[in-house]
Amino acid sequence: MRALCRLTDLPDGSARGFGPAPGGFTGLFAVRQGDEVFVYVNACPHLGTPLDWTPDRFLAADGRYIVCATHGAEFRIADGACLRGPCLGERLERVMIEIKDGVVLVPDDAGL
Repeated sequence: MRALCRLTDLPDGSARGFGPAPGGFTGLFAVRQGDEVFVYVNACPHLGTPLDWTPDRFLAADGRYIVCATHGAEFRIADGACLRGPCLGERLERVMIEIKDGVVLVPDDAGL
């Protein structure tokens, strides 16, 4: 497992992007809702493009959905399901996490 960030670096209601693992090509992003943290591979299931158009801009203005900057698809935060857009019915690739001593950990191969 590798450290992604500290919980204190991810305030409630926010999202943050992370570059790829060493040797990887695709980054990750994390969304925090209360005590829960959801981590996904930063690639839209429609075209494979990164979801953020500027650093750390993954959420709708009201914070209720993850939004793809390329075509505006909306994804449910809790499970990555596409609710609207050209990838309707598909999902973001979720990364299983572990939180230990206030640090969000992801598998070494996440995003490879």
